[in-house]
Amino acid sequence: MIRKKSLFWADQFATKVVNREADLQRGIDTFRVESGLGASGIPHIGSLGDVLRQYAVKLSLEDLGERSELIAYSDDRDGLRKVPSGFDSSLEKYIGMPVTAIPDPFRCHRSYGEHMSSILIDAMDKIGLEYTFKSATEVYKSGVLDDQIEKLLANYKKIGTIIKEMVGQDKFLQAYPYYPVCEKCGRVYTTRVVDVFEKEKKVSYSCDQEFKGKNQTTGNAVIVNGCGHKGEASFAKGEGKLAWKVEFATRWAALKIVFEAAGKDIRDSVNINDRVCKEILGFEPPIHLFYELFLETGGKKISKSVGNVFTAQDWLKYGSKKSLALLMFKRATGTRELSPQDIPKYMNEVDDLDRIFFGEKAITNSKESVQLKRLYQFVNLMKTPSKPSLRINYDTVVNLTKVLPVQKEDRLKVISEILEHTGHFKKSDDIKELEERLDYAANWLSVMKDEIKTVSVPISEDEKAALKEFAGSLKKGMAADDIQALVFDIVKRNDLDAAKFFRILYAAILGIERGPKIGKLASILGEEKVANAINRYISSV
Repeated sequence: MIRKKSLFWADQFATKVVNREADLQRGIDTFRVESGLGASGIPHIGSLGDVLRQYAVKLSLEDLGERSELIAYSDDRDGLRKVPSGFDSSLEKYIGMPVTAIPDPFRCHRSYGEHMSSILIDAMDKIGLEYTFKSATEVYKSGVLDDQIEKLLANYKKIGTIIKEMVGQDKFLQAYPYYPVCEKCGRVYTTRVVDVFEKEKKVSYSCDQEFKGKNQTTGNAVIVNGCGHKGEASFAKGEGKLAWKVEFATRWAALKIVFEAAGKDIRDSVNINDRVCKEILGFEPPIHLFYELFLETGGKKISKSVGNVFTAQDWLKYGSKKSLALLMFKRATGTRELSPQDIPKYMNEVDDLDRIFFGEKAITNSKESVQLKRLYQFVNLMKTPSKPSLRINYDTVVNLTKVLPVQKEDRLKVISEILEHTGHFKKSDDIKELEERLDYAANWLSVMKDEIKTVSVPISEDEKAALKEFAGSLKKGMAADDIQALVFDIVKRNDLDAAKFFRILYAAILGIERGPKIGKLASILGEEKVANAINRYISSV
């Protein structure tokens, strides 16, 4: 099946995959896309972005009627190169060892590597992705890669020439691209292959190399020297791992991967693997999408080797899984700065896409309209709702949560009543969705209170005098109807525009332009708090 031309990036890549496989005629019946899961440090939100880029293409392939599968491949056979920032320096003694051979410092998983992989897997599960998980440690042990490893070892000099031609590195002109795990010291990067025994699927090795690691917590370099042991290792039993410059190619060929996105920072390695995959392993490499990395606000690259990073779990404390999917699906490339302060924008944008999809907001440009509706389908992981979702401006919910002096257990009841009065919520709406939004807002407010956006309505001298009169007339214990009557009396006596005066009151009290009856609001908040809010507003405008 050939799709009519779509401008959406995932559709374009899916179409390339289908068309190329039709040309190659290699009989692949399930189009597998792959995402490598780093297991050497805490996975940041950009790590999830890598997974979701692959997932978007998987969804598009399935939308074309093709079978597709996401392989979530944990690189947990890698050796530890750095002690992540914020981690105890006792991890230094494990530098150079496979991360699945290192104890979990949090004591909740079988290894350090399994713990780190589990964080990203948890985020994938929370969003609702369908995937097949593969651990590199288990894949090596299972023998899935044996045929490819044999070819690589037999052609190591040709591989060395490819690497030399492409990046100028001459290390692999004489060295095999395989690191046995030393049976004595347990390290993987301090060994070198001396000889290969093809029939036995073994290599002999010497643990005599120097490896340079780093402690991100202290900033110190860590030099690890081989222990001097000489031994044998079976690649059929997973007693080692391939060098990164050929490892991608090996699993692409073994698992028949047809698409994989990658960060531009590893483009050289991907290009080398492409040649190795095609010229040594005889498998046409996957189609690639190269993307830029997420940046922290201020332009610093987000790194999983830094302990205190912004994770997908952090985002999901403050925003919905749809808003997180929008962040990743909105565009495939381009550098973006990222901070929790961006979450309200994405939450509101999901609501806007909902309006467009259900025809409540018109987009005059037909191509843009099609694109935005397609984006909405991906944001919902192709499980689009049959009716519009709850839409309440994130800033409104944050402001209401900030000013209402109610306990958490009463918050839903009080705020739902207020939103019902303003027309933001109906009794037929999903109360659970509102509760979720209130929880997001409360969590966001706890860390981003200085980022709250509020409405400001200019006031005249007459309006200022009327505000002072209203604030000064509020008495403790006043009934809601009496407070409401007081507002109308002041408006009438001062010949003010009633609609504007109410807008001013809502801006002063809630930071928004609409709200429930002022009398009811003042009785909920308390007369003193309302008076103080009004006086602060008078001073600020």
